[in-house]
Amino acid sequence: MAGGDDGTGVPYLVKVEVTPRAGIRDPEGAAVERALAALGHPDARGVHIGKLITLHLRAPDAAAAERRADELCRTLLANPVIEDYRIEVRAAEGSGP
Repeated sequence: MAGGDDGTGVPYLVKVEVTPRAGIRDPEGAAVERALAALGHPDARGVHIGKLITLHLRAPDAAAAERRADELCRTLLANPVIEDYRIEVRAAEGSGP
């Protein structure tokens, strides 16, 4: 399998939060902010829209799972030119779907 994942190891649940980089235009966030103001919520400011990705990985340990998740982010899950991402890894209750 790609990246050296042979299906063995400990199952981990990985959550990746992807958000626009500071200073990068976020038209979706701006549209939501305007809509909230129009609906009577002018105090909702600085709205940013991102995405949350969850997946299951098998790895020898949590550090290896985080390195693998970082590789996935750099190659597909996030655009490092315009997005930042944060990875959370925790032991999973099973091997996932």
